Amino acid sequence: MTQQTAGVQINPSEEAIHLGPLTIRFLITSENSNGTIAAFEVVVPAAQRLAAPAHSHNHYEETIYGVDGVLNWTVDGKKFELGPGQALCIPRGAIHRFDNNGIRAAKALCLITPAAIGPQYFREAADVINAAGGGPPDPAKMAEIMRRHGLTPALA
Repeated sequence: MTQQTAGVQINPSEEAIHLGPLTIRFLITSENSNGTIAAFEVVVPAAQRLAAPAHSHNHYEETIYGVDGVLNWTVDGKKFELGPGQALCIPRGAIHRFDNNGIRAAKALCLITPAAIGPQYFREAADVINAAGGGPPDPAKMAEIMRRHGLTPALA
């Protein structure tokens, strides 16, 4: 349930976006923060690899805070295990990706500063990922969506 008083509200988006087995839920969007921050939670089931390719972004930092379980991150070739209570700041231009190599679901809070990306990117990516029916998504379509939303797919 969204609570609102004088233009301020808690959890402005109750939408759950499903990218295959992953779930994204925005807590704060650009529209709710005058463009300063976007915040979303991601839930990654056990033993799941991210369907989207590794990527970078030049217009914002991405800070990840582990809430539950462990996510396995690769940032500019360095491996990190991010667990509950740990934070990882991904600088602009760093090539990164994550997977859940564990036996339980993982949840993380993702902060985008400034708020250069929002729910629309994830909706469009979900359409391509879900259309693949569990197989690899169309790489050309994913790359086009990523570029349009300010992400740069990494070379294979």
